[in-house]
Amino acid sequence: MGYGPIESLSMPSTHVVEHPLISHYLLRLRDRRTPAPCFRELLGQVGALLAYEATRDLDMIDAEVQTPLEMYQGKCIDRPLGIVPILRAGMGFANTIARMIPDAYMGHIGMFRDDRNLSPVTYYQKLPSRIADGPVLLVDPMLATGGSAAAAVKLLKSHACTDIRFICLIAAPEGVAKLNCEARMSG
Repeated sequence: MGYGPIESLSMPSTHVVEHPLISHYLLRLRDRRTPAPCFRELLGQVGALLAYEATRDLDMIDAEVQTPLEMYQGKCIDRPLGIVPILRAGMGFANTIARMIPDAYMGHIGMFRDDRNLSPVTYYQKLPSRIADGPVLLVDPMLATGGSAAAAVKLLKSHACTDIRFICLIAAPEGVAKLNCEARMSG
């Protein structure tokens, strides 16, 4: 369910990515001296590295293409891939991941927290008609309470998505627990 460099968290369906580049980028992202353009670039690069790990086990099929010289036998991803950022912060990951996987479907989910009851409210959703045809990378750099992420997972499942991979950079234990609970509750 979740992919990210989450220190000291070991929960079902959570994959902790330990990589020197991610650790290096995380330090620079947390440095208050990092200029905004550099921050955005680093965030995108981390998103791409995490997406690389989150897609490691995608099913592949044999494929054949014509090169300028001859036919080439290779492999390609079996099903289309979707990228869905939780707005606005998720766009920091989504744009770079989309450049890495240019034929992926892109959707968007916008949410905010209701100040009265502290529950997530969906204010925008735009999902491709074929979003459930393959794995979905749900992206948001930060997982705090897990309310928005769990609500986004529930929304994607209501659109028949069955393979949802949440990618984040920073996570609180409460958020990881809530997201894993949503994953268990809804199958």
